[in-house]
Amino acid sequence: MKDFNDKIIYVVGGSMGIGFAAAKLFAERGAHVSIFARNQQRLKDAHERVAGRSLSAGQRFAAFSMDVADHKEVDRVMKRALKEFGTPDVLINCAGQATPRRFEEMSYEQFDTTMKINLYGTRNTIAALLPAMKAKGGAIVNVSSIAGFIGVFGYTDYNASKFAVLGFSEALRAEMLEYGIELFVLCPPDTDTPGLVVENRTKPPETVAISAGVGLMTAEAVAQAMIQGMEKGRFVIIPGFEGKFSVSMKRHLPKVVTWVMDSTIKKVQKKQ
Repeated sequence: MKDFNDKIIYVVGGSMGIGFAAAKLFAERGAHVSIFARNQQRLKDAHERVAGRSLSAGQRFAAFSMDVADHKEVDRVMKRALKEFGTPDVLINCAGQATPRRFEEMSYEQFDTTMKINLYGTRNTIAALLPAMKAKGGAIVNVSSIAGFIGVFGYTDYNASKFAVLGFSEALRAEMLEYGIELFVLCPPDTDTPGLVVENRTKPPETVAISAGVGLMTAEAVAQAMIQGMEKGRFVIIPGFEGKFSVSMKRHLPKVVTWVMDSTIKKVQKKQ
């Protein structure tokens, strides 16, 4: 996947953050871009701004309101999108949420919602589009996280969903080979998005301390790294040096990573 000119791109979660940044970059590369999100006003604004990045007058843009957690709604909206916009060459699954807090303070409803959006939402969009995409080939990008490799205090639901997205994508990658559909998993570190602002409202002190030692990337930089990773055919795409370093340390020196995180947590708890 090296040329996006005249390609049809679906960006789920395309109204803000990494998805919005990716949609603009695809528009600048001559693609036809359709974005999907729940909030209709934000979706409308994003649609106008993405269309404003077009490379040529012949490009098409669209926006569809959709809750990825509702598989029946996803099926219905995607049928409409296929009819009105065409079968995607590329599907980007960017919809997600995180509400960090201690597990004992986390309701069943929160855990369930996180899994339905982050994991089931990814499943739902692919299931709805796969019959059409199989005949055409193309690419699917699922967004996991560095938290898909490293468990972090306060993120039990989020970690569970992002570890699951990684495993789901690895299994699906093998199944898609015969249809000429490439699978990619984007695993960004902390990214400066509206979603992170919401996360910061509920972070336990321990989580804040752990996050303080991690660099913050822009959504634009993450989206650019995603496209570069797709062009190079990398299954797992990890933007930024610090993200790559963290995953490498976890893989090769897991005890060191655990010791550093545990030490940080203990320091915070001693002060409370």
